[in-house]
Amino acid sequence: MLPIVSNFAQILEDSPDILENTKPEQEHLMSKTERKRYEAILESKEAELAGRLGNRDGIEIEKAADPLDEVQSAGERELAIRNLHRDSNLLRKVRSALTRIAGGTYGGCLHCEAEINPRRLAAVPWTAYCIRCQEAADRHEFETTEDVDGLLADAA
Repeated sequence: MLPIVSNFAQILEDSPDILENTKPEQEHLMSKTERKRYEAILESKEAELAGRLGNRDGIEIEKAADPLDEVQSAGERELAIRNLHRDSNLLRKVRSALTRIAGGTYGGCLHCEAEINPRRLAAVPWTAYCIRCQEAADRHEFETTEDVDGLLADAA
């Protein structure tokens, strides 16, 4: 047996619980560089969405002489309102992610507290849930923080 291996085996014999006492959370901590990168991405997305939400030209009601033009304008207005609603929901998620970065909890699932897969974070940096919990949330198996935030925003 090699000396290093035998020393390791001796350490395990002397302290069998040495591996159990290690905190798995520490393996999942995001590096400062990664946090800064995600923070920059999220801040850029926040600025983009805030700029889009400032433009509300598409929701103004216009009178038209032709009834077909009014119908078309109403359809375009409805589409603009849906886009504003989608963008405002996304802006809330981005700001929530920035708050989690500031609080040191970014990268962890808000429901099960497991680490969110780095590939998922790269694709959807504002996500609050791991894929398994997101699928459960999509099936309405639990109340998400977005549901509560949405209700509060709609009430305001």
